[in-house]
Amino acid sequence: MSSTENFSGADRQQPVFPELTEEVIDRMAGAGNQRLRQVMGALVSHLHAFVRDTQLTQEEWRSAIDFLTRAGQICSDSRQEFILLSDILGVSMLVDAVNHESGAGITDSTVLGPFYSGRQRELAFGESILLRDEPGSPLKVRGHVRNPAGDAIPGASIEVWQTAGNQLYDVQDETQPPGHLRATFKTASDGGFLFQTVLPVSYPIPDDGPAGQLLTLLGRHPNRPAHIHFLISAPGYRTLVTHVFMAGDEFLNSDAVFGVKPSLIVAPRRNGAGELEIEYNFGLASLR
Repeated sequence: MSSTENFSGADRQQPVFPELTEEVIDRMAGAGNQRLRQVMGALVSHLHAFVRDTQLTQEEWRSAIDFLTRAGQICSDSRQEFILLSDILGVSMLVDAVNHESGAGITDSTVLGPFYSGRQRELAFGESILLRDEPGSPLKVRGHVRNPAGDAIPGASIEVWQTAGNQLYDVQDETQPPGHLRATFKTASDGGFLFQTVLPVSYPIPDDGPAGQLLTLLGRHPNRPAHIHFLISAPGYRTLVTHVFMAGDEFLNSDAVFGVKPSLIVAPRRNGAGELEIEYNFGLASLR
């Protein structure tokens, strides 16, 4: 497909102002970074084709500029509207899929999300990630981290985070102590891990800004199914960013950010002591 070809597949007249697209791309020839030239050339080609294909009006383009301006204005240290936009348009999941090939013995990845706040305090095997009393059902989370062959990976770093019962992360809620429902663990010699938390709840992504307004206009809801975030790393292995989702959640089939994969859904069960528990084993891809 040429840089000026329309994407609709319908018969079209000669593209409007094709030389403009060519000139814009030609002027990138002096860029020293070849990858930058490649990416920006493709971006310009597709963006110009989009304008031609939709016959975009000047009013619509001004509305788009205003939308992006408002998205930037609402961003802060604890709020990243452009990540939300990337998420709700499926771009985050597509970039993840392009960059993280899965396979036998390798856990599926999913989006990082906008609420990761860096490495947290390291806790011992079996400790709780709560920093205050929290409503909800107590939950034990256990499992192992292994390589594709099934061998244990001892000393792997496991970072976890989730929302509180009020559907907010600590970075969104001044009433929560910083680091509440977040922690880092190291796997044991057999690759095992265990921590205590509360059963996660579904929650809406922030929908009081441009991303939420777009969802409303598109007739979509802002909700994510209940999950716990995991970021797992170990020397010699590809870092895994993923979630574990709770089976039975009403939003599993309509996650606002398209992050659910069937392999990441787990059903909490009662263990022999009557405690609510989930068990999930992670597989890390070896670095080539």
